[in-house]
Amino acid sequence: MLLLGCIKEVSDYELVISLPNGLSGFVPVTQISDAYSKMLSKQVAQGEVLEDLNSLSDMYSPGTLVRCIVTSVEKSADGRRSIKLSIDPKKVNKGLTASALVSGMLLSGFVSSVEDHGYLIDIGVSGTHAFLPHQKAQNYIKAVKRGPDMKIGQNLNCVIVEVKNEGRVVRLSVDRSDVAASLATERQNWTLSNLLPGLVVKARVQKVAPLGIKVSFLSSFTGIVDFMHMDPEKSMNFSPDQVIKACILSIHPTSKVVRLTLRQAFLHPGGSPNQLSNDRMGAVVEESTVKAFYKQFGAIFELDDGTLAFARLKHLSKTRKSFKPGAFKTGCKHKCRIIDYSLMDEMCIISLKYQIIEARFLQYQDIHTGDVVQGKVFALKPIGMQVKVTDGIKGLVPSMHLADVILKQPEKKYNIGDEVRCRVLECSPAGKKLILTLKKSLVQSKLPVLSSYEDAKPGLFTHGFVVCAREFGCIVKFYNDVKGLVPKNELSSEPISCPDKVFHEGQVVKVMVLKCEPQQERLLLSFRLSSKPAPEDKKECTPKKKQEMKYQIGEMVDVKVLKKKDNGLEVSVLEDEGNVIASIPTVHLSDFVANCKLLWHCLQEGDVLPRVMCLHDKGEHIILSRKSAVISAVQEEQVVKSFSEIQPGMLLTGYVRNVMPFGVFVEFPYGVTGLAPKVSMSDKFVTDTKDHFVVGQTVIAKVMSIDEEKQRVLLNLKLSECSSGDSAAESFALLNQYFKEMKEIRNLLRRRGEPSVARGLCELVPGKELQLVVQDVKEDGSALFSGSRVTGLTVTATRYHVGDKNIVPGEKTKALVLHVDALTSKVYVSLREELLKQ
Repeated sequence: MLLLGCIKEVSDYELVISLPNGLSGFVPVTQISDAYSKMLSKQVAQGEVLEDLNSLSDMYSPGTLVRCIVTSVEKSADGRRSIKLSIDPKKVNKGLTASALVSGMLLSGFVSSVEDHGYLIDIGVSGTHAFLPHQKAQNYIKAVKRGPDMKIGQNLNCVIVEVKNEGRVVRLSVDRSDVAASLATERQNWTLSNLLPGLVVKARVQKVAPLGIKVSFLSSFTGIVDFMHMDPEKSMNFSPDQVIKACILSIHPTSKVVRLTLRQAFLHPGGSPNQLSNDRMGAVVEESTVKAFYKQFGAIFELDDGTLAFARLKHLSKTRKSFKPGAFKTGCKHKCRIIDYSLMDEMCIISLKYQIIEARFLQYQDIHTGDVVQGKVFALKPIGMQVKVTDGIKGLVPSMHLADVILKQPEKKYNIGDEVRCRVLECSPAGKKLILTLKKSLVQSKLPVLSSYEDAKPGLFTHGFVVCAREFGCIVKFYNDVKGLVPKNELSSEPISCPDKVFHEGQVVKVMVLKCEPQQERLLLSFRLSSKPAPEDKKECTPKKKQEMKYQIGEMVDVKVLKKKDNGLEVSVLEDEGNVIASIPTVHLSDFVANCKLLWHCLQEGDVLPRVMCLHDKGEHIILSRKSAVISAVQEEQVVKSFSEIQPGMLLTGYVRNVMPFGVFVEFPYGVTGLAPKVSMSDKFVTDTKDHFVVGQTVIAKVMSIDEEKQRVLLNLKLSECSSGDSAAESFALLNQYFKEMKEIRNLLRRRGEPSVARGLCELVPGKELQLVVQDVKEDGSALFSGSRVTGLTVTATRYHVGDKNIVPGEKTKALVLHVDALTSKVYVSLREELLKQ
């Protein structure tokens, strides 16, 4: 289908085209012309920018009329139609042949090359060479003010001045006066197969009807002027046989229906339609008057400034059922909002829907960096998640910003249609680019938003996120792509040798601005948030051991060990320069019971523990946790914050609070507790509950039932019931975490303890083969060993792991390490051949 369109927006890769009757289409950069596409391909092949290749914005500007052909109509994921167009003359002018060309014809053409005496123009007609002399182009070049020469790929309205050799050579003019005066006539021999939109004709009125008028033109053609393209008050003033000037808008390829317009802006080729002033877009009009109602299409209104506007049928009421035609009689008044402007109809597009009139955001220009917006999950893609803020506004949440931690399987947390609350990281209305974050710490932050280097005043506190951690320090990013450096000496009050071990990509951090040079876009930051007090102020500065609630549950902090107590560690929060005291119970040092005691044993005063989570804060008493499974559950929001959120069937991560003869009490983050009765504790028969669970043990529990009246939750701890589906992946993840902690413990041991014993324990890992000497064989069949690599350690093998071997004291033998108990310095080994062979 051929259409006359008007450029609405220009971006790097496409033109957005306004089409008749309020529609819009898109011209991809590859559908401009052959010459332009060849230059694009050449640039891609060479991998460097071509000097003579101009961008679309260098050649096109909003308000320019262009002839288009529809190449495809596709339905997008949200059910909207996407109209793809081409302005390539080979497609638009495909109905024309060289022999059909006549002087006076108005055609679309594109500059294909620049010559000494003029330009070669591609008019898309096979076998025809079209030439535009310099003198016929000078007035146009001066008027458009786009440099001294035309550019390859530039779109032109051309009038044929001379035809030679039966159309094989034509001379053109783009002079504005020649173009504006052009008129399609019978002498030019136009046919239905080559008729073009944009041609101005003299038409004769045949019939006048409420929805439009029927006209005849070029002696044998008929066409329709619909109600959108004439003044509704003048529509009934036309009389049969009246001669009027009209412009062709569209030609349907199969039905051959031709639509025309009577609007003045289109009756002089080369002109531009009237545009809407920027301040009117999105404006709410308290009283708009109905001028005409068309029951199948919508209504035309007159706005408060006298301009006309159109509301589609679906925008006249909230639902079809609530629609009342009687409310749209001529003269009725309604409140509306301008939601768009159709250049091709020279009309505002309005809506009477209450939710649109009251909407906070209508277009990208309404959204500002740092705004908190509600949206619906629209699509999940490898690069991130698409969120629909309104019908016309969509944004992207990059993978790094789906949560406070990096989500490996975001589809488990988010579903299409889910409501989400995001914060705007970046908004570029020109490119319709909206970048959002779902990081809770950023969305809920009450600190000022840093969106420009000019706003970065020394002493400012704000939240950002780590994009890079290296030996020199951390690079932290804020809003609108503002970035700054935290040098190594400003990472903490304690020295940090390997920043990449403490900080990770995507981590939300609180920073203080030290220095900023806006013109150079240089920003220096610090994680040391409180400045050192001057000597005279020291008396006034006392540790804030008693304080208001300072940390939210789930907030991550770095801490330094102050003191080891029987039941855990007393620590200071580095973020607050050590003024805030908290505690980590021994059972919260790890998800693994055995590792809790080991870590307590290995950690010493002065050690720094990164990324510890606030589990409980009642002002005076802050409890922290290092349980990675619990931290992940909170950060991925797989938790319940109150009793009302609990639903049967939920899988929740928690920890054992108490073990009783009748069952196990489990506590979850945010303080919700539940009971797993004895019968639901294990897949095995339970005689004594203490044989199965210990206080502090990390567990995954399934909610069986809830008693709202008594506020009780019954749980199931059976492994067979508590798997989320991929039990192998869960097991490997837990094993991976265990070995990671064991590596951390070995590193701590390496720095402490008796050198030989510590070295021995660090080198012994399960699966390692050793050469040992039998020390003693006991009556129960177990054996003790010694060796150069196990000095100071007790090495033992049970009767089963001695196997069939008849060993005697003094004998040398090979053994495989099964387990290392660093607390007791015991090593368990096996002599069994089947294990040694593996």
